[in-house]
Amino acid sequence: MSSLFLENYGILNSSNKNQLTPEELQNIVIKNGMGLETSSGVLTVKTGTFTGRSPKDRYIVRDFITEKKVWWDEKFNQSFDPKKFDKLYQKIVKYLSGKEIYVREGYLCSDKRYQLNIRSISEYPWSDLFVHNLFFRIFNNNQKQKISPDWLLFCIPGFQADPKTDGTRKENFSILNFEKKIVLIGGSGYTGEIKKSFFSVLNFILPTYKNVFPMHCAANIGFSKKDIALFFGLSGTGKTTLSNDYNRRLIGDDEHGWTSDNIIFNFEGGCYAKILGITKEQEPMIYKAIKKGAMLENVVFKKGTNEVDFFNDSITQNMRMSYPIDFIENIEKKSISSNIKNIFFLTYDAFGVLPPISKLNKEQSAYYFLLGYTSKVAGTELDIKEPMATFSSCFGAPFMPLHPVKYTKMLIEKLLNNPSINVWMLNTGLISEVGIGNIGIRIKLKYTRKLVQQALNGFFTKNCYDIYPIFNFQIPRSCPGVPSEMLNPKNIWKNKKMYQKQVENLVKKFIKHFSVYRKYADKKILSGEPKILFS
Repeated sequence: MSSLFLENYGILNSSNKNQLTPEELQNIVIKNGMGLETSSGVLTVKTGTFTGRSPKDRYIVRDFITEKKVWWDEKFNQSFDPKKFDKLYQKIVKYLSGKEIYVREGYLCSDKRYQLNIRSISEYPWSDLFVHNLFFRIFNNNQKQKISPDWLLFCIPGFQADPKTDGTRKENFSILNFEKKIVLIGGSGYTGEIKKSFFSVLNFILPTYKNVFPMHCAANIGFSKKDIALFFGLSGTGKTTLSNDYNRRLIGDDEHGWTSDNIIFNFEGGCYAKILGITKEQEPMIYKAIKKGAMLENVVFKKGTNEVDFFNDSITQNMRMSYPIDFIENIEKKSISSNIKNIFFLTYDAFGVLPPISKLNKEQSAYYFLLGYTSKVAGTELDIKEPMATFSSCFGAPFMPLHPVKYTKMLIEKLLNNPSINVWMLNTGLISEVGIGNIGIRIKLKYTRKLVQQALNGFFTKNCYDIYPIFNFQIPRSCPGVPSEMLNPKNIWKNKKMYQKQVENLVKKFIKHFSVYRKYADKKILSGEPKILFS
């Protein structure tokens, strides 16, 4: 690809590197002093000031396409002036002119009916490597496919905006322009901004024009029953960990679409896993993916070595690894399948009162999906230092340009059309006393895995349930491999009055947050509310 091609975008006198291999990119990063290699040859980089996303600095250009479709809540979907976008674009291409630039062709969406071709233009070689790892690659049997880009990505961590003249809040920004089909990311080296910007693009395009339900979830499929399980949840709640299962094939670990003909397909060709505290014993499949071609972000070496200390969070708790999905041993190779049987909503309950597993009816499923209760986990966003109770509609509010009720109604329709689907809420967070001097006990991963396994095996459908008061969830009385007393949090709490108070505090948070959506919600969503709300 010649530099003349980049002149079409206004980038002059540049030296572009096109479709370099991971090995070539890694060599450039090391040669330029932008990263280091581990003792096993895996590339490590530091993303600078930003080690997590900055949702307050994400914008959508307000134009004839987005004006009446985007939910302009000014929290996540902040509007950006088209004229200021054009001026900022000109500053960016001028900044890139004369530089060495990394260009890549890739695509999103494994279902070819919805394929979105992307051309990325990156300032840093390791940003280009991230795109290689996360997007679907255009090589097949060493033959390059010819694609025409539908969207352009400009990733320029070294460029800083001037808030006074450019219309941004700070020097960093992520801006989506649906008319010009361009994503601009600047001032931040955190690669997750690339991933989530295009997730936001798909979350607008697919439901608006393709009748596809976009989901912030992982997905896997059983070997024998060929049954799909979906795992919804924010970062840090266990999507990647629980979906990587030796007894099932991985479709994808984070972003999927659900079509009108009940096909589940992966948006991405790679994975972006949190790796703080990772061990071979706890997460063997992901651990094995730590090999040459993967890229580690913001890790620390053990003193005097090039061996990663996965328990050292002195840079960030949000240390990450990107890698192509085929670095995982057992995957669904086409990243697409059908036959959905189980859906899991993952929540990190910072109050310690939600059961480890609960079965939800269709109405409760809609209600809790709309609210998306969890806790923000340290490191994934700026200024989050410890778990904080929060609500993220559709388990992905920062990435959802449309009104949350729009996505929720799509879920309701899917559940009504597929009545055999079971919906479960999994608390992967705290259980037992939570208060001053007592931070609570986190539910052990081995217990959560057992609960998921038995739900997938159909054990709970034959089991007896109790009704969990106030929330009216069905909770199983027993589960092989899990202490029975753990299935009902009330049994674990020694201070019953404090337990009751924590339940009431959490319900009050539900009430407060749901008030934002009440006037938009239909009867199906409203009937899923905890019954204490208006007593």
